[in-house]
Amino acid sequence: MKHKSYMVCCLIIILLLSGCVSQDVNLNDKTAQTTAVNKEISSEITATRTEEITSEMTRENKDEVSTENATTEFAIEEDTTNDILFPGYNGEAYVMINNNMPAFSDEEKHNTESFEEYSQLDSKGRCGVAFANVCKETMPTAKRGDIGDIRPSGWHTVKYPGVIEDNYLYNRSHLIAYSLAGENDNEKNLITGTRYLNQETMQIFELQVLDYIRDTDNHVLYRVTPFFDGDNLLATGVQMEAWSVEDEGEGVCFNVFCYNVQPHIEIDYATGDSREVEGSSTNSRSSQAIEKETDFENMEMLFILNTNTMKIHLPDCKSISSIKDKNRQDYEGTLNELKERGYSPCGNCLPSYR
Repeated sequence: MKHKSYMVCCLIIILLLSGCVSQDVNLNDKTAQTTAVNKEISSEITATRTEEITSEMTRENKDEVSTENATTEFAIEEDTTNDILFPGYNGEAYVMINNNMPAFSDEEKHNTESFEEYSQLDSKGRCGVAFANVCKETMPTAKRGDIGDIRPSGWHTVKYPGVIEDNYLYNRSHLIAYSLAGENDNEKNLITGTRYLNQETMQIFELQVLDYIRDTDNHVLYRVTPFFDGDNLLATGVQMEAWSVEDEGEGVCFNVFCYNVQPHIEIDYATGDSREVEGSSTNSRSSQAIEKETDFENMEMLFILNTNTMKIHLPDCKSISSIKDKNRQDYEGTLNELKERGYSPCGNCLPSYR
């Protein structure tokens, strides 16, 4: 009996020991599996976090580059694209770019919400791109104030009596016209522009947009980009783009580069300094001499009139392409007759008779 009890006890002990070993093996296997999974998860988390940190650092670096000086980045781009976008000045007040088609995106071309965006000045105080969706809502409602305290990059107060009408070479030129956006003393919207650029050339296209909006109450995408060559303080000129939204460019569509030049004046674009071209005073006042010799102003001939701007053009003047049909009138008569009716000669094709 004792022997049987002993045998039973031994058997029980063996069974218990066998269960413990099996349990230990199972626990070890589970521990190993858990450790492996934990290592894998830890590795994935580390890799993901590293990727997130790297991506975040990249974004921050990009933000620093893009926000530190947006117009400086633009100026660098301009150095490599000027020759592609437009040719050097050859006597024409402006040239068409991309077959006169603006480079707005399809999404932008269908946007009917008004906005205005102006670039920060760069480290040299130069303006960047001015972009807006103009309409009657953006037009000024208050009387225009004084902007004499603002001195855009390259600014000089200089006169050339007898050479330039109104005497002054430079104007504080709005990128987006005050009549379109109501931005008057915004330094981000003002460059140093010649009188010729400001009042003769840019105005051709500004009036197109202004007349269209007044007539239709539609929106016009409008972007003006000043181009500075290298570190020059004075812009070589401005690119002007416009697109009428509601009628998909039917009413207004242009993409032109307007040169920041002044007839009879030589300009140093690095500094804004200038000098009169030798003999220019005689040229600018030569209409009297020519009139005595040819009596041009009393010659019967064909002129093209812009009844909106009250300008007189010769038939081959480039400015004619921007005149709306309803504002165009063919007139056979003399220059003096038109002057007496309040018209003034175009600065592009008839500069000597203004």
